[in-house]
Amino acid sequence: MNNKSIQVTGLQKSYKQLQVLKGVDFEVEEGSIFVLLGSNGAGKTTVVKILATLLKQDSGIATVNGFDVALKPENVRQAISLTGQFAAVDEILTGRENLILIAKLRYLDNPRLVAEDLLRRFSLTDAADRRVATYSGGMRRRLDIAMSLVGKPQLIFLDEPTTGLDPEARIEVWKVVKELADSGTTVFLTTQYLEEAEQLADRIAILHEGRIIANGTLEELKKLFPSAKVEYVEKQPTLEEIFLAIVGKKEAK
Repeated sequence: MNNKSIQVTGLQKSYKQLQVLKGVDFEVEEGSIFVLLGSNGAGKTTVVKILATLLKQDSGIATVNGFDVALKPENVRQAISLTGQFAAVDEILTGRENLILIAKLRYLDNPRLVAEDLLRRFSLTDAADRRVATYSGGMRRRLDIAMSLVGKPQLIFLDEPTTGLDPEARIEVWKVVKELADSGTTVFLTTQYLEEAEQLADRIAILHEGRIIANGTLEELKKLFPSAKVEYVEKQPTLEEIFLAIVGKKEAK
């Protein structure tokens, strides 16, 4: 049986009068890619901030690697890494220097070797000694993800990692995400791109107006869609059609 990397029950969060999360429940299997899908402002970043111990929930329980995020934030932080929507790299330094700096901050043995290994894994060896200011968007995001893997976290949060990237750079990041999961890292990814969820997810949860309105594998979500009209070819619904159908049903109520 797979272990649960994340368990969330009844999560609620309000900012003043605005209730952003209205009772969110889901689980994430260890070593899987879990995608939280929702439009802008659906509350995805709030979920990530609570799980990453940057924000306290108003009610509900969230555990990461068996530790309660509110009661044992230190233990949670040791196991996770977070990459936000905007690259946190230092543009004045080279790619190699950025990685060495993080490895030193994490008190790792042999920071240079750690940097070398990650540069190779993320296909940045050729650009290692160039200043990050000269990197393309895709290279910068790859470096950003590489930096968040210093110290081998068991779980990585990627909050809209491909926002603002061109299609080619987006595919580069997808490749990296798949490799992370293949190497046993649990990936929790938020996105508003349906295609991204379709490409990457082992499981997809759709967050809409503060609640999870659907949660399952792509195949399971396809079953929620009205059955395909049999024309000359049976047409499989796209995730976009499923998303719109489910969201439409909720709004019609």
